[in-house]
Amino acid sequence: MAPIKKGILERLNADEVVIGDGGFVFALEKRGYVKAGPWTPEANVTHTEAVRQLHREFLRAGSNVMQTFTFYASDDKLENRGNDLHLTQVNEAACDLAREVANEGDALVAGGVSQTPSYLSCKSESEVKAIFQKQLDVFVKKDVDFLIAEYFEHVEEAEWAVQVLQTTGKPVAATLCIGPEGDLNGVSPGDCAVRLVKAGAKIVGVNCHFDPMTCVKTVKLMKEGVERAGLTAHYMVQPLAYHTPDCNCQGFIDLPEFPFALEPRILTRWDMHQYAREAYKAGIRYIGGCCGFEAYHIRALAEELAPERGFLPAASEKHGLWGSGLEMHTKPWVRARSRREYWERIQPASGRPTCPSMSTPEGWGVTKGHADLVQHKEATSEQEIQHLLEVQRKVKASA
Repeated sequence: MAPIKKGILERLNADEVVIGDGGFVFALEKRGYVKAGPWTPEANVTHTEAVRQLHREFLRAGSNVMQTFTFYASDDKLENRGNDLHLTQVNEAACDLAREVANEGDALVAGGVSQTPSYLSCKSESEVKAIFQKQLDVFVKKDVDFLIAEYFEHVEEAEWAVQVLQTTGKPVAATLCIGPEGDLNGVSPGDCAVRLVKAGAKIVGVNCHFDPMTCVKTVKLMKEGVERAGLTAHYMVQPLAYHTPDCNCQGFIDLPEFPFALEPRILTRWDMHQYAREAYKAGIRYIGGCCGFEAYHIRALAEELAPERGFLPAASEKHGLWGSGLEMHTKPWVRARSRREYWERIQPASGRPTCPSMSTPEGWGVTKGHADLVQHKEATSEQEIQHLLEVQRKVKASA
């Protein structure tokens, strides 16, 4: 009989480091299994091996959590993007795949829900909560280990999600896709965190939209707010794997490179070492990644925090720490790079002589309730495209 795994709160209460997994929608889109735009996870049903293998790569790299691939797997999102697969079918398959791989190592399964088109279209609290409840029913049936409400731009919707999830009695984590300026209604990170803790979240933090250092800064602000309020919580961070110093409050979706030209912004594995250390120093113990994070990025987190965790991940068998594997390289100038100080000081070139170092984000300034955010099943019409192009022209002219 397999030993009983420690739960997420048991690990965090013991001050253990929990390594999250990486990004699924971006990784699987690049591999040809997810459609950019909808970003819905029907690959759980249509390409199960692709999802299973990505879980397995993250596990081998050091992840302690297999998060179900249920991003945007709500009825309203699946339906209004013309998907004929049912929520239950997609979510049950996601749970089964995550559990299968988690059982191959010391990993837990987290069932995840995310923001909904219904909230952005100003549907009522009861209607939005009903959407979360339908997803939750699957997670309860499949007995996931804990729950995550992630990728929320508005703290109000995240509160609603937490209130639904915490009814199960399972531990609930909540992450917002916000930066230091707060949510899209201007609620500060500290106040957002307090509201999430009061709603029932035991773990709070941020995911997606911003680079690691921006996200660590934001979680620090959340932690300060929770402590000022006399509350307690654990903290998590799952940022982008992209450098985003030029982002505004909407994050990387406002960058002109989103989503098909972000590769020049990707963090190196050495950047990830720095991120892991800074997050740990900030008191964050659940450290993972979101869009852009591949298995080698997660391995870098696990290697940096190996002294605290007491072991290296399986994937390090093929990776010499700080480039030590280059000692076996044929070329002498490459062998000379097999040392930590070389890679810690590297300033990678882009190889693109005419590219700017920064971009100008497209700050449209729209959020919940705006007509342009109302979604429908049909693809955007030519008339709608022309309207969007005109808005875009005005935005750029005023920048």
